[in-house]
Amino acid sequence: MSSSTKPISVFSPAIMLPALRDAFIKLDPRQLIGNPVIFVTEVVAALVTVIFTQDLLTGQVGTSFSGQIALWLWFTVIFACLSEAVAEGRGKAQAESLRRSKTDLMAKKLLFPDRATDHASQIIPASTLQLGDIVIVETNDIIPGDGEVIEGVASVNESAITGESAPVIREAGGDRSAVTGGTQVISDWLKIRISAKPGDSFVDRMIGLIEGATRQKTPNEIALSILLSGLTLVFLIAVVTLYGLALYAGAELSVAVLAALLVTLIPTTIGGLLSAIGIAGMNRLIGFNVIATSGRAVEAAGDVDTLLLDKTGTITFGNRMASEFVPVGGVSESDLASAVLLASLADETAEGRSIVALARADYGISEPADATSAAAFIAFSAQTRLSGVDVAGRRIRKGAVDAVLRFVGLDKAQASAEFNKAVEAIARSGGTPLAVAEEDRLLGVVHLKDVVKPGIKERFAALRAMGIKTVMVTGDNPITAAAIASEAGVDDFIAEATPEQKLAYIRNEQVGGRLIAMCGDGTNDAPALAQADVGVAMQTGTQAAREAGNMVDLDSSPTKLIEIVEIGKQILMTRGALTTFSIANDVAKYFAIIPALFVATYPGLGVLNVMGLTSPQSAILSAVIFNALIIVALIPLALRGVAYRPVGAAALLSRNLLIYGLGGLVAPFIGIKLLDMAVTALGII
Repeated sequence: MSSSTKPISVFSPAIMLPALRDAFIKLDPRQLIGNPVIFVTEVVAALVTVIFTQDLLTGQVGTSFSGQIALWLWFTVIFACLSEAVAEGRGKAQAESLRRSKTDLMAKKLLFPDRATDHASQIIPASTLQLGDIVIVETNDIIPGDGEVIEGVASVNESAITGESAPVIREAGGDRSAVTGGTQVISDWLKIRISAKPGDSFVDRMIGLIEGATRQKTPNEIALSILLSGLTLVFLIAVVTLYGLALYAGAELSVAVLAALLVTLIPTTIGGLLSAIGIAGMNRLIGFNVIATSGRAVEAAGDVDTLLLDKTGTITFGNRMASEFVPVGGVSESDLASAVLLASLADETAEGRSIVALARADYGISEPADATSAAAFIAFSAQTRLSGVDVAGRRIRKGAVDAVLRFVGLDKAQASAEFNKAVEAIARSGGTPLAVAEEDRLLGVVHLKDVVKPGIKERFAALRAMGIKTVMVTGDNPITAAAIASEAGVDDFIAEATPEQKLAYIRNEQVGGRLIAMCGDGTNDAPALAQADVGVAMQTGTQAAREAGNMVDLDSSPTKLIEIVEIGKQILMTRGALTTFSIANDVAKYFAIIPALFVATYPGLGVLNVMGLTSPQSAILSAVIFNALIIVALIPLALRGVAYRPVGAAALLSRNLLIYGLGGLVAPFIGIKLLDMAVTALGII
């Protein structure tokens, strides 16, 4: 995990002190009107405060009670604002840590970008770079902005963004061409075209997202807000009606008492925690090194049915690597390894480098000291589809099977059965065979393999346990796709897939009412990432992919969707659990306040005083205090989220009703009784 996104303790001074300040700022009615429940509570608190002040100035009796009611109503509003401020504060603390890591970068802007070999540049502040500018970055330089590599190959340290210490290769013309501002080149050089406007880099957007400045309410959150607003309106009408009934019955009800009744009946608990739940969910994603540009996508992840994953760079590492040398015709493994090593010394492709590494590591082969100086290397070309070397009278070639057969003057039928069998076995296993020949003799076959990322099969099994179907999407032929799908443990695969086919598959699934998540890293994945309900782009992917998705995984781990799904489900479960608790604990408050209001007029209501509260005043004040304090008590749960367990909906509903429904009923009875005893013992009433 990156140090910039490391979770910070909720109750650390770095969060709590600014949160307390922000809680008072949020008392501004223009901000609070977006939360109708707490806005009504603030209006009621202000009204009771005005009445208390007026009574105090005119010397009215009983001002102490109305003053205490006003005080605790304000505490209720402040604590509700505090829950949101604490949730935002954790994100702001993370963003501030990231902002401090930014320095006044300088950039080497090319003076003549159209000249391929001319690297003449001028040094300018990175903040002045414009979209489309071409810069050069060399060893130990910091990349000045987001961009696409248009020339060069280099090793880049991205630990400032991803937290991973191992450097990554960035090169032009592939799915590893995107670079991020603030990362460092540790070898070689890159020519980069800037793809972000000043202030709109990935890091800048990351800071803004962490701070929650662009977070919008999700559909579920909006629906719940409407429900809470409706309940508030219903209880407001009921309290006003109750006041009329009390006058008709000859009972005396003060405004302070009615205010207490209203605030304890409306769903202030969930109203005060609703925003914090959503913000905290976004922050938990940050803790897993995932940046979400949409709260809607986070919640949609909680209901995902199908996950599409691009094979190359997502399920596999993205480059075919040599895994085996298969000699034929009596050639020894050592001789084959020695020959193919010579043929690959000047091959700078990932495949060529992996052949050299395998020959050295597994076969102990090292090249002759004068091999490179005396050799004539034949570069790979799309026309010949082979490469090789002429050295010391030897002509060695490696490449596509048919191309190498032509080199030695044979066709497939004329090749030995041993050679054809080795080629077919590699192809059936999902690998790519490279033939190796010297002069007119076939030496053997190199097995190039798409390397599946370690541990991915177990992760897909976990997704399956959640009820999520995994589908691998690849441009490979069906035989190769089937082999890799089996090794990776996906449920299904789409072979020889085009961007149009990926898009069509997602749309067809969505028409059937299913929610689709897509993980990808290439430009060809961009349309599918944009169409999917949850589009997770790999940080190591192209700029187009990162722009199309609504989430970016900084660790580039395709199975990170497990954490994303769990967080999405956590948000939904936490909101449902706390709503259940909020509504349930209102029932207990009825037993505290209703008898207190009308017992003098209707003595028979005394049987409802099951808590044995001392007096009507202590009962009302205790209920108001409990109403305020319960918000504070639930802030950690709102920020942490209800623990997700892969169980059925019926079991989950039963568990929530038992814990939060029954808990919501019992907790107020205990809490209000204890507060009543404390209020009485302290002589507050």
